[in-house]
Amino acid sequence: MALNKAGFTVIRIRGSHHILKHQDGRSTVVPVHFGEDIGPGLLGKILRDCEITKDELISLL
Repeated sequence: MALNKAGFTVIRIRGSHHILKHQDGRSTVVPVHFGEDIGPGLLGKILRDCEITKDELISLL
């Protein structure tokens, strides 16, 4: 997972939602539904929560 490379770790799983946290306090929730893509609105929210740009995400992939 790209967010793991950025320093985020899964601290909890509740159902199909993974709660990720960074050492500096940033956190986000990522739904993990196999066979489904994350929509652009939700992806934007996750990136804002993580304070990561789209370009930084692409470089982590």
